[in-house]
Amino acid sequence: MQFVDEARVHVQAGRGGGGCLSFRREKFIPRGGPDGGDGGDGGDVLLRADPARNTLIEFRYRPRYRAGNGQPGGGRSKTGRRGGDCEIAVPVGTAVADAGTRELLGDLAAPGQRLLVAQGGRRGLGNARFKSAANRAPRRTTPGEAGEARELALQLQLLADVGLLGLPNAGKSTLVAALSAARPKIADYPFTTLVPSLGVVRVTEEASFVIADIPGLIVGAARGAGLGAQFLRHLSRARLLLHLIDACPEAGLDPLDNLRAIEAELAAYSSALAERPIWPVLTKTDRLAPAELAILHGRLQAACPDRPCLAISALRRIGLEALQNRVMAALAARCAALAEDQAARRSEAALSERIRLDAWANAFRDQDGRRMARAARRAGRNGR
Repeated sequence: MQFVDEARVHVQAGRGGGGCLSFRREKFIPRGGPDGGDGGDGGDVLLRADPARNTLIEFRYRPRYRAGNGQPGGGRSKTGRRGGDCEIAVPVGTAVADAGTRELLGDLAAPGQRLLVAQGGRRGLGNARFKSAANRAPRRTTPGEAGEARELALQLQLLADVGLLGLPNAGKSTLVAALSAARPKIADYPFTTLVPSLGVVRVTEEASFVIADIPGLIVGAARGAGLGAQFLRHLSRARLLLHLIDACPEAGLDPLDNLRAIEAELAAYSSALAERPIWPVLTKTDRLAPAELAILHGRLQAACPDRPCLAISALRRIGLEALQNRVMAALAARCAALAEDQAARRSEAALSERIRLDAWANAFRDQDGRRMARAARRAGRNGR
């Protein structure tokens, strides 16, 4: 199935049913009076997080959804039936915004979570509602109100505890395959990974974490170079980032220069995301002699003195057990700190909100850029 992580959806809530104009006319009841009932409320449109879904591709083929209209009221004070709700299943981790106003509406991060995105119209009132001592035979009713209509922007953000970033061919997919049962595509050329993937790392019978692999970044990714930086949104929920650095980069590049370049691209995409814990990890260390590796590791630790710096070879399975144990311990310690410290929870919530806002700002900026490019192409064709 094709992986699609952005979609536009038009939703229309149901119109409320109109009120009824009716008078009670029955044999032997000379003063029946008004008995027009109210209409039914219009149906709502809701989104529901469905763990069985993992892509937004179906919205490419069905971009419009409508809830049911409320039924009009009837005589004998009968209330119209409420319109049926329209419930739309989306993958867990879907964030939602109003594409017109760019208001952030919600985040469906838990299975079964529901989000109201379009409110149904209110019902109209029947003439029985307007009966009074001064007006015993009212002929007044009200129509049902129109339901909300919205253009929604949907953005899928994968749920992962740990995210991998780095240059193409830094060994991210190889590490995911070595630590988990996931089998991402692995090859000896850049941009092998074209879509994000997830793997579950089982440390013990009771302890595990989810790791996310995204396509590699290159210098200029925040400005659209290579595959761009749009896939960085899938790291926005990760609590720990592992920056994989090839210990033997091609073309004689310095691994530390690659470290600085990719972290600069991350900060350009989101300064808040760059505040997450980032651990540098040297990969493909089996290609270096022990003395060369010691020198490179020392340089890396000196450049990042306040961060753990690790060295692994996923192919030879060197350092993998130490890596996953340290990651699991860090995640457990972070969970314990959040459970015990209210200030830490507030700080985490504020940082997560900043990352979410940055992800949407980048998405809307990319959208505006694509719209301007299409307009320029159309203008060029019309000019010819």
